[in-house]
Amino acid sequence: MSNDEIKELIQLVIESGIAELEIERGEERVRIRRTLEQAQAPAATPAPATIVESAQPAARPAPNPNEHIVKSPIVGTYYESPKPGDPPFVKVGDSVEPGHVLCIIESMKLMNEIESEVAGTIVAKLMENGRPVEYGEALFSIRAR
Repeated sequence: MSNDEIKELIQLVIESGIAELEIERGEERVRIRRTLEQAQAPAATPAPATIVESAQPAARPAPNPNEHIVKSPIVGTYYESPKPGDPPFVKVGDSVEPGHVLCIIESMKLMNEIESEVAGTIVAKLMENGRPVEYGEALFSIRAR
């Protein structure tokens, strides 16, 4: 993707007021994201956009060998509790066993319980409640026992 194309995309994001735009062409991927404060700025003062461009997904630090990453098996909406107002299924520091429900992903009006595959301790929740998730997106990090 050329610099001119990226500049046009940035201008599009600024003018339209959208918070995020992601375009993928083959192995190239460009994500342009505005922060919440920038997205709410008056139209007369255009806010700068953040650009992330890579030919590969962003590199993450190498996981601990005892660390298990729970990934979304489907596309949908992530929910941390059975219904609004209820406590979350798990919190950071909780111990889990195989089969323990970690969250729900709603897909096509079906509520799919995502269960732990390992025994261990929740090290990190990697998703925000109510956020859309993609197939293979990381949801939790569990330190296996």
